[in-house]
Amino acid sequence: MDPILEQLQTHSRRKFLLGAGGGVGAAALSTLVNPGLIGTANAAVDPLHIAQKIAPKAKRIIYLFMAGGPSHIDLFDYKPAMPDLHGTELPDSIRQGQRLTGMSSGQKTFPCVSPMFDFKRHGERGTWISELLPHTASIANELTIVRSMHTEAVNHDPAITFINTGSQQPGKPSLGSWLSYGLGSDNKDMPSYVVMVSRDGGQLQALYERLWGSGFLPAEHQGVKLRPSGDPVLYLSNPDGISRKDRRVMLDGLARLNNQHYDRFGDPDTQARISQYEMAFRMQMSAPEILDTSKEPDEIYALYGEDARKPGTFAANCLRARRMAEKGVRFVQLFHRGWDQHSNLPKKIRHQCKKVDQGSAGLVKDLKRRGMLDETLVVWGGEFGRTIYSQGKLTKDSHGRDHHGRCFSMWMAGGGIKPGFDYGRTDDYAYNIVENPMHIRDLNATLLHSIGVNHNLLTFRYQGLEQKLTGVEGARVMHDLLA
Repeated sequence: MDPILEQLQTHSRRKFLLGAGGGVGAAALSTLVNPGLIGTANAAVDPLHIAQKIAPKAKRIIYLFMAGGPSHIDLFDYKPAMPDLHGTELPDSIRQGQRLTGMSSGQKTFPCVSPMFDFKRHGERGTWISELLPHTASIANELTIVRSMHTEAVNHDPAITFINTGSQQPGKPSLGSWLSYGLGSDNKDMPSYVVMVSRDGGQLQALYERLWGSGFLPAEHQGVKLRPSGDPVLYLSNPDGISRKDRRVMLDGLARLNNQHYDRFGDPDTQARISQYEMAFRMQMSAPEILDTSKEPDEIYALYGEDARKPGTFAANCLRARRMAEKGVRFVQLFHRGWDQHSNLPKKIRHQCKKVDQGSAGLVKDLKRRGMLDETLVVWGGEFGRTIYSQGKLTKDSHGRDHHGRCFSMWMAGGGIKPGFDYGRTDDYAYNIVENPMHIRDLNATLLHSIGVNHNLLTFRYQGLEQKLTGVEGARVMHDLLA
């Protein structure tokens, strides 16, 4: 054999990785068992200090995600002319050839439906908020309400995937995973990204684990979904007869085996597995205390609502989110299903608002009185809005609304966002944006900016490209919204 060819084969990439793995594996294990060896608890998993170029206004984000598409028309986007439009046909000049979903593609007519609920002005600026959200109205002075959000997606799965991961195609990392990758956690005993799901009645909107997945980022950055009762994570407790000391010995043995596996194959998922085992061991002590709300005073339950006493409800998850924010969890995301109201909207949206209104407002009030709101950015909204035209019979009680991505509303509070501010405007049909459009990529860029990250620098090389949450199409930090 040619000596040069033999040398090339001997020093192949695979053999180089296998040979180098031992030192890397040992270093990673040592930092997990004793994080102080490298200065901070995040040093082993925080490769992107370069991304933190902006003085952060917020230290953490709590994202209240209303899965299914809340109707902006019935909640935030008041139009005094809309009652006069009730029952009239949506003009072609307004619809502008918009593609329809499968739910309304067979409709012959598109009759406009005015909200069946009253709107009133609230806060010092006199912003319009529906009677369905009286508790949210009470915090109007804290809110920036954006009425000009928009997205290209018109169906739930691509739309909810798009706003959470920056792509309509599955497989990309979620916002929380990007933050975990770039910034790590302020609490080494809890994950940096936690997810909770509630559905207090209403439709069983599909939610997939990939919505809080890490995609191509290292697996330790995926969101950890907490259960409403029992062990917050399955198998977190030790089995009967296994002490914490026994568990430590077992994990040390597993770590040695996993590092031998890493030395041989160089698979980075092996190190992620070790990291997750160590996190679970630490969570055995920290999670039960953080998530136990039983010792909260009655005044707290009065603030969040009596539903906060019921595990798994949206209000209970809001209270848990505040407790995790206190302990340094970087990103908490609450998914609440049931907003996909194609029929019987007046009844269904009233029910959903009753379930989330007091918990959402209570969270903001609680954070403020604890001095945490300035450092905690709270976000409320869904993947798109609803149409002005009706689905089903045009009656007071039974009409519904189809998906609408061309404009919808969200609100934000705290964390460097302007308090008491309205942004964006739609036409009289609440169908098209006429002032200050804000794409969902702009939303994600602004959220990253608020927590101190330049969205253009937070990247990960994958498939030959420098991947990022906000994509390559262009995204803007919406400085008008920032305090």
